[in-house]
Amino acid sequence: MPETPQADPKRWTALIFIAIAQLMVVLDATVVNIALPSAQADLGISDGNRQWVVTAYTLAFGGLLLFGGRVADLWGRKNTFVVGLLGFAAASAVGGAAVNTAMLLGARALQGVFGALLAPAALSLLAVMFTDAKERAKAFGIYGAIAGAGAAVGLILGGVLTEYLNWRWALFVNIAFAVTAVIGAATVIREPEYGRNRNRLDIPGVILASAGLVALVYGFSRAESDGWGAGITIGLFVASAVLLVAFAVVEGRVKAPLLPLRVVTERNRGGVYLSLGLAIIGMFGLFLFLTYYLQQVMGYSALKSGFAFLPMVGGMIVGSTQIGARLMLRVRPRLLMAPGFLVASIGMVILAQIKVDSSYAAVLLPGLILMGLGMGTAFMPAMSMATHGVRPEDAGVASAMVNTSQQVGGSIGTALLNTLAASATTSWIKSHVKSPSDVKNQLFINQSAVHGYSVAIYWAFGILLLASVLAFVLVDAEVQNTGEHVDGENAEDFAIPVVAH
Repeated sequence: MPETPQADPKRWTALIFIAIAQLMVVLDATVVNIALPSAQADLGISDGNRQWVVTAYTLAFGGLLLFGGRVADLWGRKNTFVVGLLGFAAASAVGGAAVNTAMLLGARALQGVFGALLAPAALSLLAVMFTDAKERAKAFGIYGAIAGAGAAVGLILGGVLTEYLNWRWALFVNIAFAVTAVIGAATVIREPEYGRNRNRLDIPGVILASAGLVALVYGFSRAESDGWGAGITIGLFVASAVLLVAFAVVEGRVKAPLLPLRVVTERNRGGVYLSLGLAIIGMFGLFLFLTYYLQQVMGYSALKSGFAFLPMVGGMIVGSTQIGARLMLRVRPRLLMAPGFLVASIGMVILAQIKVDSSYAAVLLPGLILMGLGMGTAFMPAMSMATHGVRPEDAGVASAMVNTSQQVGGSIGTALLNTLAASATTSWIKSHVKSPSDVKNQLFINQSAVHGYSVAIYWAFGILLLASVLAFVLVDAEVQNTGEHVDGENAEDFAIPVVAH
């Protein structure tokens, strides 16, 4: 076996800056949501255009993730990481300084473009820098906690910034994150020399994958606003299916594919992408409904609503770093992922019991803690398995697939569960209204809304339960260790170098 290089002595310091960058990308998805009402009022954004503040970001981010992962493999993960950080900071500065709707929407789209470069580069840097099994478990435990808790942290940070400063700081704050991470990248991140994929970029694959994912994400956005039966919604879904099937056909034939099919057809990674995407559907839907429930029904301020999610954040950190990371080297990944998603689903069942006058301590607190513990425990091995065993030159695109499953899952969750909640609310009103005055009564309005939230959360429970089953059935890898099988080749020739201790 070839002589293995020594581990980078600054790898743990590098992890801090990689984690800061990942936190910035993840929390940006929710920090802007809290600030959106203030931004709408300040810039005079119409109700019809309001959704584009979120959708412009998700379309660019979700549509270009695979391209970003391939660029990381081609340019180098550190180079892509730094470019992504600088671009994200610049786009955030433009958005924070926006004087009209077009300027803000353009900035949000640019954030998505650079986020699509940054996110897979961050995860693939971890994959190539941490190769010892024990160290890898700890590193991915920290990363998994941030990936899971970042969205909830965004709700807290958004509440603080909006309440005490103004909505513009929900964007300006990214500059501080990005500058810190760039300084760290320049001083401590040392990407290994091996593992670059210098093949020519697969342009047809880029076009087909990006267009297919954009059509899919936009389709769910239109389903939320126009309905599932609308012509534009159906057309987008059909177009997405055709484009993604064409993409799969092209990738099986070109010499240097954008997404080598070995990355997704390997049973364990495919199981991770699928089960993780389903889990994110449930979790993002939960954020949406509980935010509305806390503010509109319980009367919480934006700041208090953000802090109400803290037990979930704490649970995710404990689940990732104290349960997942500690057990990862002792039990098979599916024995962490499947029970983790199952515990999270039990938390969902508890949260589905919300009423107009529910006690935070009796219902929300235990539900949020279980959600956090379960998702944190499952995220940790999922993040590690997503890049485990890939060839070094595939690390970027394998990382991009994790982010793609999360991004598409979040878009589906928001649209699907919001539609289910709205339908349940409408049905409840029809069956309970006794006089025209009922629909003007605040208690009646709150009861109908809470019923819709509860029904949608039950659906989220079912989705998480399915994620648990799929993780158990599909992910059959043994206990993770270094030097395992690498796709399609002898591990001695292609495995990421192992550090001897």
